[in-house]
Amino acid sequence: MRRATPAAKASAVQASGACACGAVRLEIDVPARWAWHDHSERSRRAQGCAYATYVGSYRSRFRWLAGEEHLTRYEDEAARTVRSFCARCGTPMLYERASSPTMVNVPRAVFRERTGRETRYHMNLAEQADWTWLGEPLAPLKGYPGVMWERPRKSKRAPRDPMFDL
Repeated sequence: MRRATPAAKASAVQASGACACGAVRLEIDVPARWAWHDHSERSRRAQGCAYATYVGSYRSRFRWLAGEEHLTRYEDEAARTVRSFCARCGTPMLYERASSPTMVNVPRAVFRERTGRETRYHMNLAEQADWTWLGEPLAPLKGYPGVMWERPRKSKRAPRDPMFDL
């Protein structure tokens, strides 16, 4: 797979991102091409979460600012993808697909600024984890500030049969 390279000309607006330790830094020109939630098992395992959220950018609008030497890569030959991580802190930094050679995908969480795209797309919903929170109502957990929980669902009682009333 080709590596992301600096563009000849940047747009007037950029969004920058960094890994948790700050060793690897990148930027994309804004607006990003698109943004989506990936529910695939591969992305879920690589990111360690219920689903991964990515921002897609054309390679020509993507740049490494610092720390490219700190990246380590995992090539999944079966999926024809490459994932790059910071070797110091483990932060996922880049997801590349052979099927889209002109695009790079960056985890949304590495950006502090807006990327110019709302996350409106969901991919691989058939692979969605059965434990994913789907927006059920939450309530504060008494005695634990900042902790929210799903209250147990009330069980529905079977309707009473008047035949058994005495």
